[in-house]
Amino acid sequence: MGWSGRAPALPATNLARGAKDKEHPMSHNLNSTVTVIGIDIGKTSFHIVGLDDRGGIVLRQKWSRGQVEARLANMPACLIGMEACVGAHHLSRKLKALGHDARLMPARYVRPYSKGQKNDFRDAEAIAEAVQRPTMKFVATKTVDQLDLQALHRVRERLVSQRTSIMNQIRAFLLERGIAVRQGQWFLRAELPRILATPPDVLSPRMLRIISSLAADWRLLDERIEELSGEITAFAKQDSGCERLMSIPGIGPLISSAMVAAIGTGDVFSKGRDFAAWLGLVPKQISTGDRTILGKISKRGNRYLRTLFVQAAWVVLVKIKPSRWEGHGLKHWIEAAKKRLHRNVLAIALANKLARIAWSVLARGRAFEATKLQAA
Repeated sequence: MGWSGRAPALPATNLARGAKDKEHPMSHNLNSTVTVIGIDIGKTSFHIVGLDDRGGIVLRQKWSRGQVEARLANMPACLIGMEACVGAHHLSRKLKALGHDARLMPARYVRPYSKGQKNDFRDAEAIAEAVQRPTMKFVATKTVDQLDLQALHRVRERLVSQRTSIMNQIRAFLLERGIAVRQGQWFLRAELPRILATPPDVLSPRMLRIISSLAADWRLLDERIEELSGEITAFAKQDSGCERLMSIPGIGPLISSAMVAAIGTGDVFSKGRDFAAWLGLVPKQISTGDRTILGKISKRGNRYLRTLFVQAAWVVLVKIKPSRWEGHGLKHWIEAAKKRLHRNVLAIALANKLARIAWSVLARGRAFEATKLQAA
């Protein structure tokens, strides 16, 4: 008998079952006991995967943003995992208010638990698996005040970047005309009035108008940066954690408030070295067998806060006189490190030390004491 090229006919009951399975990939029985939920957060829709106490998937649905809180409010308290991304802190606070144990995780720690090809349901399943791991490192849920303070810092950072771009553009235009200005914004600011009075044979009227316009933008950015800096300083003076941090040499309102906005009270870290590692201020380790290989700093974690701590280290090394290092308990350490480290490496090492001190001051609730540092 020849092959007809047709697939064998299926019973009607099998066809009906197949259509039902296509419409619903799995049973969405909400009456099943859901103990763990993984949520893949999107802009308008959230993908939900729920596991029972044996790890089996008993819930697999796509909810709109408005449905998440309403549906989870009617479910028993369970462990809920999410990646620490935009909107996650707000949802975490809402779910905790409903009695759930909501936890946030860095996306890079969730990725190893993803199986197969990437899609939103697989991501939610990986999140549900990862949140149960006893060795998982979680992200503390930020308060509304922390998010507001973080927003201030991000806006200020953007404005400072724009100001730097304007200054570089002015310098480039002047160099094209053979005018070089000493490095530093203060020197360029002082030279601008003289440059704008340059005769037409050196700078054309059109170029003078362009530089004058850029200088006006520069002044507007200065005003906005000063306004934001004042608001950040006012917050730092009212916050007890910031006040304690500002007792550390090199740390002022900007760094103290950025640290409080990033880690709160520092409870998520067990020791200062963990905080320094999170900032990326520790050497990258590539070790195998009996060989320990340490490279450059890892530069992981919060780039903005790491940059601020490096700037604080340079303030201590350059702007604070060596005679005052003794009062801060840093003299012997800096002098010993100077003999074996390049000045740039010394700045990174001091930034690491300041970060550890800052975590200790913030987490233990006491001001910086130079006598204890010297004893250590």
